[in-house]
Amino acid sequence: MSDTTETGPVISADGVPLKKSLRRALRRQKLRALGLIAPLLIFVLIAFVAPILDMLFRSVENQIVSNTLPATVEALQDWDENSGVAPDEPVYKALYFDMFLAAEAKRHTRLGSRLNYEKTGLSSLFRSSGRRVDDLGDDYADAFEDIDPRLTEAGFWFSLMSGEGEKNEDPVASSRRRLSGVADSWLFGEVGFAPSQEITQLLPETTRAYSEFAVFTALVDEDVVAEEDPWEAVYVALALDLANADLSSYSGPGIETLRMAQENLGNLPIVPFKDFFEDIDDDWVDPEYWQTIAVFSPSYTSGYFLNSVDLQKTADGIEVRPENQRIYMMLFQRTMFMSLMITGSCILLGYPVAWILANLPMRTANLLMILVLLPFWTSLLVRTSAWKVMLQQQGVINDTLVWLGLVDDASRLVMINNQFGTIVAMTHILLPFMILPLYSVMQTIPPSYLRAAKSLGATNWTAFWRVYFPQSVPGIGAGSILVFILSIGYYITPEIVGGTTGVFISNRIAYHISSSLNWGLAAALGTILLAVVLILYWAYDKIVGIDNVKLG
Repeated sequence: MSDTTETGPVISADGVPLKKSLRRALRRQKLRALGLIAPLLIFVLIAFVAPILDMLFRSVENQIVSNTLPATVEALQDWDENSGVAPDEPVYKALYFDMFLAAEAKRHTRLGSRLNYEKTGLSSLFRSSGRRVDDLGDDYADAFEDIDPRLTEAGFWFSLMSGEGEKNEDPVASSRRRLSGVADSWLFGEVGFAPSQEITQLLPETTRAYSEFAVFTALVDEDVVAEEDPWEAVYVALALDLANADLSSYSGPGIETLRMAQENLGNLPIVPFKDFFEDIDDDWVDPEYWQTIAVFSPSYTSGYFLNSVDLQKTADGIEVRPENQRIYMMLFQRTMFMSLMITGSCILLGYPVAWILANLPMRTANLLMILVLLPFWTSLLVRTSAWKVMLQQQGVINDTLVWLGLVDDASRLVMINNQFGTIVAMTHILLPFMILPLYSVMQTIPPSYLRAAKSLGATNWTAFWRVYFPQSVPGIGAGSILVFILSIGYYITPEIVGGTTGVFISNRIAYHISSSLNWGLAAALGTILLAVVLILYWAYDKIVGIDNVKLG
């Protein structure tokens, strides 16, 4: 043995050094083990980790404002939010073109709903503006048609914007990127259009508006650009460009028509954009509405988390919400309090049952265990509805108390649609989750320990408290974690029996997901709830020790 170690490394039968051969074998074993658990790992990542990460992202994501109103958001950077006056004309000009494209893509209603979470009235404001935003373009289109009918022809516009010579793909590419944010159904493919360099320099606003029309027509509507009449916004953009365009150096397609249109600009119904939006709704000149748009224009926001703790984000900074709007901190406190009450009631009711099961003969214990598990074989909705029947003022419990003479018929107990009803119903539902860990731990406690304590002079209570109970604490810990975490996220039972005073924060999360569709606020509330659970789990580990939690 010493000769081999002195002369060199130990060689295996196949001529490979033994250490290298062992490392290769261990690596193969690890890869084989990874291959066996890979399906489960992928399932956990897709079904558990990915939704949590998506929830965390939605709680801060706010790109709908900057994607839907990009030019408006950029123009608002030069506006003083604390000036007390509405923005200037450039902001309304950007708003017109952003709003027109958003209305075509049916995105303005989603934007209005998002901003309405922060300022009531913005949803209806965006809806009404989306319906009337093309009125301005209709007036310009009619005026241009009076100047030259060719200005309303699809073929003329395609020829004018395509022009001659070198093409400029930048406006089309920019429109593609912008449409990817406002049109969920946009497709990959060729637009079949690119403006000329010359027309881009001569009519920049028109080029941008027509490029958006072309990209939307080709990729969303899947129509031929050259065969479709341009949007009304294109005529508005043309009027803006012709007011400052120098046509003396242009000799491309449509030059005569452009010159005629420029000479007759005085016949156009020139309406300032600010006046146009004020005519739609006076709220467009209200600085408070613009402050909301400006405050929530960044792509990421803390507004959802602030709302979750009854705060709000304003132009002046973070402020406390009005007293009549503070509900979430109260719901969080109620959820924690009632979850602790449910956990405590499960311990009080479950401990004696588990002790009896653990000390009965096995055959009898197994028979009684079926009764403990019986609720698992019944629908959660059925069990909760049954408690609603039992606890109501004309229900079974009140009728029994009245029959026994314990309660007057005119003074029946109110046990439903309040916190009491929620605690009773959820204790019944979650009690098996406490009994099972307790029973499995108590089964492992040798009865001889109690007999030994009694033989040394301990009373029944002393023997139980000093010997038996400490050994059952791991079961209490396991059951408490199960019951508390399950109860903190319940929403069906509180919704049915809780009324207005017995609902949890989870009921509000479900409401925002399914009814109000405020997924950002729901994600923020869920994230806070997840953080609270993790903090409590960490505290439990520090105080009790998670290693002491046993299931048997």
